Amino acid sequence: MKNESTNFVEESTSNSTFGLPHSSLNEAPDPDAINLDNHPCFNKEACSSFGRIHLPVAPKCNIQCNYCNRDFDCVNESRPGVTSSVLSPGQALVYLDKIMEQREDIAVVGIAGPGDPFANPEETMETFRLVREKYPKMILCLSTNGLGLTEEYVQELAALKVSHVTITMNGTDPEIAGQVYAWARHEKRIYRKTEAGRIMIEKQLQAIRWIKQYGMIAKVNSIIVPTVNDAHIPEIAKTVSELGADIMNCIPLLPTHNTAFEHLPEPDAKMRFALRLKCGEHVNQMTHCARCRADAVGRLGQQNTDEIQELIRACSRLPLKPQDERPYVAVATREGMLVNLHLGDARSFTVFGVDPEDETEFVAVDTRRAPEPGAGSMRWAVLADKLKDCKAILVNAAGPSPKRALEAAGIRVIEMEGMIDMGLSHVFHNEELPSSVARRFTTCGAGVSCGGDGTGCG
Repeated sequence: MKNESTNFVEESTSNSTFGLPHSSLNEAPDPDAINLDNHPCFNKEACSSFGRIHLPVAPKCNIQCNYCNRDFDCVNESRPGVTSSVLSPGQALVYLDKIMEQREDIAVVGIAGPGDPFANPEETMETFRLVREKYPKMILCLSTNGLGLTEEYVQELAALKVSHVTITMNGTDPEIAGQVYAWARHEKRIYRKTEAGRIMIEKQLQAIRWIKQYGMIAKVNSIIVPTVNDAHIPEIAKTVSELGADIMNCIPLLPTHNTAFEHLPEPDAKMRFALRLKCGEHVNQMTHCARCRADAVGRLGQQNTDEIQELIRACSRLPLKPQDERPYVAVATREGMLVNLHLGDARSFTVFGVDPEDETEFVAVDTRRAPEPGAGSMRWAVLADKLKDCKAILVNAAGPSPKRALEAAGIRVIEMEGMIDMGLSHVFHNEELPSSVARRFTTCGAGVSCGGDGTGCG
């Protein structure tokens, strides 16, 4: 969705590189050193020359912010929490390789969601391991809310030479911070309101201490929420400065459809300037943010192209690991012979695989119950997890929201009606699906243009 307010690149009050270690002029350059000056988010002078890529390997989140809606995606929409697909670490490395073949300006690989990296720690750390091994001179960075970040993770991040870590912190007063979060989940317990604010602040401040203790550059993002925390943000700046934070990014709220804060106004330039001036008394300010997507590619302010969208979707359909293959296909069927149920109507799915004794035949290997209706978008996340060993699902029809959720998890949604074997041959043997059984639906992201009104298609 096109929203003119989503990119707001502004003039910086300083062109310095914040918090970056520089070599002495008398020192010989290290040929194996990572050039940290090339990070465009931390060095405004690098913006015109260097780009970054965000690898969307972290779909789950451990908090619900009152300004965040991750239910939909559109090529014209640029904001955190939005991605065309979710990748496994192995898929992400293949995707990165393909992007690097196309572009020479990528200097940074980051992980920023679409959930939180440390609500998905295994995927996050494995991705960084793979990227560091393949690209030893790449700048690595991440953005997290800090709730799930432990000292052990910080130690490994430092060992992997992850140099830049961003913590999104919206208050140092539990009463104020508690208004920003609908809930926070830590160690299987749900916190709300002031208790959510308290646990978030405790974990975020400790995360900043560890980041600096282990020699990394710390940035703090704070969302300016009018009437909630706008007057309080300078206090955040003062607090994080005392902990050694290198730079702060005061990001204006983007009112987003179907969120608790959708009715609040977006902070204007006057409010942004005044807050940054006050916060700048304590810590350096970043003023060229572009509200990046969780799958952003290129230089700040550039939107992902249709080609990039298609590439990431294609990579999400690859085997989860380079040596792995999803062996099954799920089918919405009443009697086991025909694809004849809408995705939302199916109470169970029959799972098929190739007959190990005859590769031309297929066998039913399992039946899996569908999640109960009524859980909203979470229903499709649960279904994706139940079918995580399936490369595709055959259904009579599916709505745009569940299709996006399943395809983001790497599960192709094939809409058809007719004999199951035809659909299985199409998936397993790349045989063309006959036009007599294929069903064609057009939704946003499936071949139609989108004008974009900022509210979310589907």
